[in-house]
Amino acid sequence: MLRRVLWLPVRDRQLKVLNQRFLATEAHNETSLIRNMALVAHIDSGKTTLTESILHKSAYLAAPGSVDTGSTTTDFLPAERERGITIQSASIPVKWDKWTFNLIDTPGHADFGMEVESASRIVDGAVVLIDSVEGVEAQTKGVWRQLDRYGVPTRLMFLNKLDRPGASFRSSLRSLLSHRLHPNPMALALPVASFHTEDYVRAEPGIQGLVDLVKWEIWKWTEDGHSAIQSLPRTVEELKTSGILPTNHPIIPHLVAARTSLLENLSMYSDELMEHLLALPPGPSSYLDVETTAIMPHLRKATLNNEILPVLCGSAMKSIGTELVMNYVGELLASPMDVQLDAESADGPLRLLAWKVSWDKRKGWMTFVRVYSGTLKRQSSVFNVTSGQKEKISKVLLLYAAEAQEVEVLPYGSVGVILGLKFTRTGDTLVDARRSSNSSQTSLRGVVPPPAVMSASVIPKSHSDLDPVQEALHALSRTDPSVRVDMQEGQLLVHGLGALHLEIVEGRLRDEWDVNFELGSRRVSYRESLGPGLSSNVNSWTTEVAGKPVMIKIPMMVEPLADDEQGDPVWDGNLVLGPSGKSLMSPDAFRDQLDPMANIARGLSSSLSNSPHTSLPLSHIKIHVMDYNLPHDIPTSILAGASSSILRTRIREAGTGPVLEPFIKLKISLHENTMGKVVKDLTENGGEVLDLASDTSGMDGDEVVAYSTDGLYIPPEELSPSSAASTSSKFSNDTPRLKRTIHAVAPLSRMLDYSTRLRALSGGHGLFDMMNAGFRQVSEARRVEILREIGRA
Repeated sequence: MLRRVLWLPVRDRQLKVLNQRFLATEAHNETSLIRNMALVAHIDSGKTTLTESILHKSAYLAAPGSVDTGSTTTDFLPAERERGITIQSASIPVKWDKWTFNLIDTPGHADFGMEVESASRIVDGAVVLIDSVEGVEAQTKGVWRQLDRYGVPTRLMFLNKLDRPGASFRSSLRSLLSHRLHPNPMALALPVASFHTEDYVRAEPGIQGLVDLVKWEIWKWTEDGHSAIQSLPRTVEELKTSGILPTNHPIIPHLVAARTSLLENLSMYSDELMEHLLALPPGPSSYLDVETTAIMPHLRKATLNNEILPVLCGSAMKSIGTELVMNYVGELLASPMDVQLDAESADGPLRLLAWKVSWDKRKGWMTFVRVYSGTLKRQSSVFNVTSGQKEKISKVLLLYAAEAQEVEVLPYGSVGVILGLKFTRTGDTLVDARRSSNSSQTSLRGVVPPPAVMSASVIPKSHSDLDPVQEALHALSRTDPSVRVDMQEGQLLVHGLGALHLEIVEGRLRDEWDVNFELGSRRVSYRESLGPGLSSNVNSWTTEVAGKPVMIKIPMMVEPLADDEQGDPVWDGNLVLGPSGKSLMSPDAFRDQLDPMANIARGLSSSLSNSPHTSLPLSHIKIHVMDYNLPHDIPTSILAGASSSILRTRIREAGTGPVLEPFIKLKISLHENTMGKVVKDLTENGGEVLDLASDTSGMDGDEVVAYSTDGLYIPPEELSPSSAASTSSKFSNDTPRLKRTIHAVAPLSRMLDYSTRLRALSGGHGLFDMMNAGFRQVSEARRVEILREIGRA
């Protein structure tokens, strides 16, 4: 007997507050309810669209904006709206239920990886989005590694775009295993493609609802984005006859199995939950009767311990699943209290990390900070531990993308913006100026910019434009540390992470700083390694101080980096060790800039930035500083000149070394009939094809062994009907596969115009993604070409 079902509507928050914005207008003082979280993903996976949906559902916006129309809140730069991509990370404090979310929308393009680096440094959790048609992509793994590098403890997957034809919940979940993101992804919700069974028969793409397996309720969305909730019956018999879903709906047979698998898998990490399940009466309905309150604490603990990876799904474009994402972000992701260090507390001395610096024509320098200890107050003074400078804070702001709200204080665990700092850079540590003399003050871990791979000359239009252009470049490199500026043979060069990055740099210089210049042709940033010659093992340097000769001794070992040794990104791929045998910090990371090792590091950095043979930066060199001998009455700053001169002499005596060229990993999707032409073009341009079929093979050429599916719940393909249809049509024995994927690695210098080449080769149907593959040694013939290109042959 079917029952009449009453769906409980979920009223939009904006109706409750009569169209007033429901946002966090002051920093939250309850630290355990703060969630510092970022949205990260491959480009075009829906991060900004999900951000707009969150802002709409939290009543910050009356209606969500669109990336296509350039009306989004967080993509407010003219270049972002023109191109439809995110270029810089944007932070917005959002109030959701009892929680306050400091939400950071990040770019997905690899050229703006610095923004993801800085955001990853200060968040405690991340929502990683995946396009359910594509699964895990190149930059998905790139941002995952960035989260690993900065130790982001909690993550949640959102399988987006389930309304697209070909979207597959099952394949997306399996791609997490095949690409080894996590061994235990746990589906917390199942998608309902349609509430009409005939849509499954016709393989109609779409998503109309979700089943929350933890809270055991079903959500239903209308075309206009409004949602309603209905609790699911607690017995198998009632589940079939409740009338919530048609009796022949394809999802019904899988609901009990999905919840049973979730509880059993979770119980493997909680003895208390295991005992609770063992005490249940026998029968298939017993697991349906377990209350949410008995599940959530164990789910949160397992998430905090990284034992499971919670997985949700939906469609950000249609605002389907947004509420579940935010509910589970609040329930599962870490608060500042969950990740605090011993020296951190709300009552402790003030300590901040500057994770981003930006420039505003009206507000001036804006420094984005996270409070790691104590409480920040406006009009207070801070001491920059990294640079050793004291600065005055004029205002404290909460920033809503392009809009600002002034506040009096920023409490422990919060993220905000301060005005008035003139010298602070990304990654600097700030403390209370009154406690700056405390010798225990040390720098927090900073932010490491990715190495530049492309450069272009900057040519001022007139001699009077030179100073403004140099000042603008210096200011821009402060806002974006991945931009590097130097002078080579009288030519001003700007270095960036790619062609698009340099285009944006050019636009920002014109729009934000109004300077007159021309940008020269793009050029790949090469590197030189250590030459094969024998040096005289020079370890001393003689100079004059106050008219008296002084000899400085700095014994050091200089040799090429071994194949099994990893270069340090802080030192641009070189490995620099101190007397203790541990990696030496970068010069700016030393708390005491008069420290002898800080000055030695500064000298080494200077020599490594410019080869005496080719003027190229040096990389893949191992330097071990064994000791130093400095007369007691000589200032430590003299060590910078000594270490620089000694290293430069050793490098010069070793001769010109191998030249290294930046390579990229390519993933190319195209029709099978054009694959031959594309492969031929790749090989003719120095590329190496790694794989011609599998979408899960390692882009670096290594075999990737997928995590096992044993003990995991992998939903059936029929839950995504359009995917099931496309799979059967594309991969059956009767129909040849039309789409192929090529994984390759190629020199960046030959791929600068690849978008145009691929369009011509594939008839406009080819798509490609690229990511940095590091530097590789080139052949002798290619080395001569490069030296001729830079005028050194």
